Amino acid sequence: MAGCTHGSPPLPYATETAPQLPLETIGAAIRILDHVGMVPGQVRHALFDFDGTLSLLRAGWQHVMEQYFCEVLCAAAPATPRNQHASDCREFIVRLTGRQTMYQALELEERVRAAGAVPLSADQYKTEFLRRLLESIGHRLCALREQHHSPEQYLVPGSTDLLQGLCAAGVTCYLASGTDLPNVIDEARLLGLSGFFDDGGGDPPRIHGALADYRAFSKRAVIEQIIAENRLSGPELVAFGDGYVEIEETRRAGGIAVGIASREDGGDGCDPWKASRLQEVGAQVLVSDWRESKQLLQSLGVTA
Repeated sequence: MAGCTHGSPPLPYATETAPQLPLETIGAAIRILDHVGMVPGQVRHALFDFDGTLSLLRAGWQHVMEQYFCEVLCAAAPATPRNQHASDCREFIVRLTGRQTMYQALELEERVRAAGAVPLSADQYKTEFLRRLLESIGHRLCALREQHHSPEQYLVPGSTDLLQGLCAAGVTCYLASGTDLPNVIDEARLLGLSGFFDDGGGDPPRIHGALADYRAFSKRAVIEQIIAENRLSGPELVAFGDGYVEIEETRRAGGIAVGIASREDGGDGCDPWKASRLQEVGAQVLVSDWRESKQLLQSLGVTA
């Protein structure tokens, strides 16, 4: 795994220099940023984000959303330069990454209204975005359904090994995504990941995602539920993710937050923009993929 200071930025969002990462490096590129609260050997439950953390099926979604939202804002406020609209879209898309898509659509609705235009509903904006996204990524889903491609092509490297290591150690794994729940369940199945979140005993899988009523789901609520139902404290919970939400909420709950600054374009090294933001919101460990999962689990005191 290449280090988090290598690799050219894959996205227009990733234009900043990677942070100076403190403390220590384990293996080739596992960065320990903050030891506070990291008590090895206590992890019992693990929460994963999905897109950009395990799955690359939706890689490029931010570009699709920015292009569409920018079109909408240009029509609502044509006197404002397009590059300003693009910058504004980029800011709130990234700020709300990790939350349900509806929150970005709600922000767009409000900005159109603030520009003095009559907006569509947030539901309509979300529906059109998802239609465009499916046009962009549909070939990947078809390739998996028809078994023309292997799941490994659309997984963050090392994902399966990491999940296998956690499960072998008796750690219960959960998946929580801002993507609509039926899509998360379907895509996890296509990628061969469902079994890591399902004990096969007839209970619903431990997979959470956006619901029709967007107010009925949040990653904070999932984390609070996991902690309450299992009577967890502090470092008994670890979360793995590439977005603000799961990192912030895990730290708020006293858990261990592992950030992944994944390159969703398939390039080597980390996304320096993600690395900077993950450090800002409190990631205690930072990686660019899961290739060094054995060393990562050892650093957390997770052993089979």
